[in-house]
Amino acid sequence: MKSIANYISISRIFLSLLLALTEPLGIEFIVIYLICGISDALDGYIARKTNTTSTLGEKLDSVADLIMIVVLMILLYPIIKLTIGIVVWIIIIGLIRVLSIMVVYLKYKTVVILHTYGNKVTGLLLFIYPLSLAFSRSDVLMYIICLVASISALEELYIHLVSNELNSNKKWI
Repeated sequence: MKSIANYISISRIFLSLLLALTEPLGIEFIVIYLICGISDALDGYIARKTNTTSTLGEKLDSVADLIMIVVLMILLYPIIKLTIGIVVWIIIIGLIRVLSIMVVYLKYKTVVILHTYGNKVTGLLLFIYPLSLAFSRSDVLMYIICLVASISALEELYIHLVSNELNSNKKWI
């Protein structure tokens, strides 16, 4: 029972890789994608409820999220047909995230992605986006995601720059 949350995160890593073998937006994709989303919500919830949160668990969760995002970007890029402006915006968000990770590493000699409300909202919007593609190809949600992700990335960078100690569970500024 002590590490069930970690096993859930590890299973999400394998499921995300399995997702790469499915037809984008096909039934297998949707089923595996939904299981990944549920497991993402469950691992942290179970860890908190069973008082088994750990640094390893936080890192596994972040790695699972990163792998899933990379797989989704590869699978969905041909479908989404992003504009140059959105691509540049996503690159800028990525650079801010990398800068934030570098600041944490230089200050604390570790790699951490905060579990802020902004990051959680960004994650939820990113989760909804592929499901919305089955119904609409609207770019509006992509602009909303980029805006929220930008604010979230800047908030995390600011927190790391001004804080004197590392708190990976800091919820907001």
